Amino acid sequence: MDANRRTSPGDALTDLVLDLFRVNNLLLSWGDRLVAPLGLTSARWQILGAIVAADRPQPVAWLARDLGANRQNVQRIVNDLAKEGLVKFEANPHHRRAQLVVLTDKGLRTYNAAISLYEPQINALADEFILEDILIVGRVMKALRKRFEGDEAQAD
Repeated sequence: MDANRRTSPGDALTDLVLDLFRVNNLLLSWGDRLVAPLGLTSARWQILGAIVAADRPQPVAWLARDLGANRQNVQRIVNDLAKEGLVKFEANPHHRRAQLVVLTDKGLRTYNAAISLYEPQINALADEFILEDILIVGRVMKALRKRFEGDEAQAD
């Protein structure tokens, strides 16, 4: 077998990856349209969601790590959110320079409004699929993510 040829599973995974790229772009556009009336973008909404999901206030670097995103990009978005009064910075008792990012009341209201727009849309979309298919795709996505996160850790 030629070492430069993909296997059948390699071809199938390549097709999946290409579809993931396309779906990711479409998902971001869909999210942008969904939350635009709230003055958000998908990226801003994602950052608010990461703050809500965290069990305690975190510095930007930790939010970026949790999102698998570039710290500088997250910092830029957090700064924009702070200018709009959706988040604020608080002193970090463990690190002088790495301030903690905290959701404001306005930020929480905005996030909750986004979720109120999202839930009926995602429920309607989910109704078009078989639950087991969604769960299978989720398992594959988690396995890919774990693999790539392991590859990044080994490169460090």
